[in-house]
Amino acid sequence: MGRISRTASYAIASSIQENQQPCITCTTFNILAPIYKRLNQEQDQSCRESDYKACWLARNQRILNWLLYERSSIICLQEFWIGNEELVNLYDKRLGDAGYVNFKLERTNNRGDGLLIAVQKEYFTVVNYKELHFNDCGDRVAQLLHVELAFPFSHQNSDITQEILIVNTHLLFPHDTSLSLVRLHQVYKILQYVESYQKEKQLKPLPIMLCGDWNGSKRGHVYKFLRSQGFVSSYDAAHHYTDADAHKWVSHRNHRGNICAVDFIWLLNPDKYQKLLKTSWSEAVFGMFKQQIWNLEESDQRDDMKNMQHDEGRNDSEEEQTIGFSVKNAVLFPQEVEKGRWPEDYSLSDHARLIVMFSPIRIVRL
Repeated sequence: MGRISRTASYAIASSIQENQQPCITCTTFNILAPIYKRLNQEQDQSCRESDYKACWLARNQRILNWLLYERSSIICLQEFWIGNEELVNLYDKRLGDAGYVNFKLERTNNRGDGLLIAVQKEYFTVVNYKELHFNDCGDRVAQLLHVELAFPFSHQNSDITQEILIVNTHLLFPHDTSLSLVRLHQVYKILQYVESYQKEKQLKPLPIMLCGDWNGSKRGHVYKFLRSQGFVSSYDAAHHYTDADAHKWVSHRNHRGNICAVDFIWLLNPDKYQKLLKTSWSEAVFGMFKQQIWNLEESDQRDDMKNMQHDEGRNDSEEEQTIGFSVKNAVLFPQEVEKGRWPEDYSLSDHARLIVMFSPIRIVRL
């Protein structure tokens, strides 16, 4: 516990003291809604934690203790039991008292759980908040939060306003292979929505953080689709893992007893935007039905060529300064999952929580 929190706190404090750009931290955590948490699985699978207030209350108090101890700048939670007023009030009060502003979104068709985004008011000004309902068989939803950092990026005696688009979501569980296309389409809807939002608000490309439980590993179609769009997995970037290092960490033990890496904080910087979302979507669907995924390196090369053609004729006077982020550090808790193991004594959730530290950087876009 101390390693995660003290590292983050020390880095932020040091950067402020040295008059450098302060870092921000982001946590994503599926906290396992009590309506889904099974008790005494071997004897009675219908017995859920939601039937025992003392159990779910104590566990969620411990979750909040951890979150408030670590004090991430951004907190994204999935399987938040939004259907229980007492639990909602608990999170609202404790997070609110700690200086967070909270946004909650319930899944469609009264499923009982949903999403929560909380951001520290001392770090961010909220510009806008939007909700996305997929309206598909999984009743899944996504949140889009547009924020501006309270501290502008200082460079060469000038200040640049720093804004971020934060997405929180929880994709459909792949109960069978027929749902792979649904999950892929959910991600496409998110990217399409973010793209439309930026066009509607006439925004310049902003850094995008996609947080949540993606219910799919680095071997899956969703992962490769996001990679084709320029997103990087923050945890893998921090540890210099490649796309082939799928076995080196896990973040979830599902109801079937399988362990896998499904919780990600994806980062897309303004200079990595791909302009051909529909093309990449078509390639992804084609690759799915052919039971193969396009070669990412070749895809990146094609996109680079298209971007170069698009930029032909531009001159240096059209350079534009903007702000992005570099990944400074990323940790998973409990620590055993960073070695691909799931500890039997871990009871906080059936997911690990991922915490990433980001540092602002200046980016020149042509």
